[in-house]
Amino acid sequence: MSVWSDIAKRFEGINVLIIGDVMIDAYIWGAVDRISPEAPVPIINVRRRDYRLGGAANVGLNVQALGARPVLCALAGQDEHGKRLLHLLDEKGMSKEGIVTTNRRPTTLKARVIAAHQQVVRIDEESEAPATEEEESMLLDRIDKLMPDCNVIIFEDYDKGTITQRIIEAVVNKARAANIPVVVDPKKRNFLNYQGVTLFKPNLKELREGLKVDIDPRDKSSVIRAVDTVKARLGAKGIMLTLSEHGVFIDYEGKQISIPAHQREIADVSGAGDTVISIAALCIALQLPAERIVALSNLGGGLVCQHVGVVPVNKEELFREADELIPN
Repeated sequence: MSVWSDIAKRFEGINVLIIGDVMIDAYIWGAVDRISPEAPVPIINVRRRDYRLGGAANVGLNVQALGARPVLCALAGQDEHGKRLLHLLDEKGMSKEGIVTTNRRPTTLKARVIAAHQQVVRIDEESEAPATEEEESMLLDRIDKLMPDCNVIIFEDYDKGTITQRIIEAVVNKARAANIPVVVDPKKRNFLNYQGVTLFKPNLKELREGLKVDIDPRDKSSVIRAVDTVKARLGAKGIMLTLSEHGVFIDYEGKQISIPAHQREIADVSGAGDTVISIAALCIALQLPAERIVALSNLGGGLVCQHVGVVPVNKEELFREADELIPN
């Protein structure tokens, strides 16, 4: 058995608590054959609708696809989209015990209208208001019940309000006391609130916005300075920075490693970050070294970019390529 085959097998025993903003990704496919007489816009004749789990729930799909067990903890509205979200979780065999429903916010839905293989428009239904104190307390109650069974925690932050400073501090403190690693996929609002986490994984845009500095991904010294800064400000054990076509950089357990992106035909980058954080979290749970974390995460993020739309990684394809492309 190869090193990567062994890792693939070991993924199957991992329980992952995913705290973050869940949403529905809707796709509306149609055809355009005329322009509206009311305004200079195309008329879409709808042929098909598709609803998929998105946001933190897509991280759950990736974790599940890798053979591990995801448990989501998130807010959803008491509305039709919320009912659809719970139904989609049932369809995927994913636990709903961490979902808190509330009448104070809508369930986030991002609808993409597609015609002639082109996205014509995207329609978002959402609230970005931070969770209320009552919602925070309900979430923390669910987290307290779910945390003892988990091996790693993912914060999947889309700035839609589920994650607040109170929740971050409570979870990180309890996780540290229980020796459970915490990995983070951040956004702008809470960027510097994730103090003392195990692995912090921004992309280049998020790092620029979070630190309010310009970073040249082609200049390794510029990247290292920015990573050193955010690592020190957060007191994080490690930072993994995704750089799109420029690859991935990791600073973890005394090692700084930069690897290039694999050359691929890119169809759609949507959801690549969800795949990267899922793989990195499972590797952290297994206490793998930096070189394995960054190599496998980089590979998985590239693989999903070959597919149109938000799709979870294919485990068999991932580990087959790992055997072929990454030295043991």
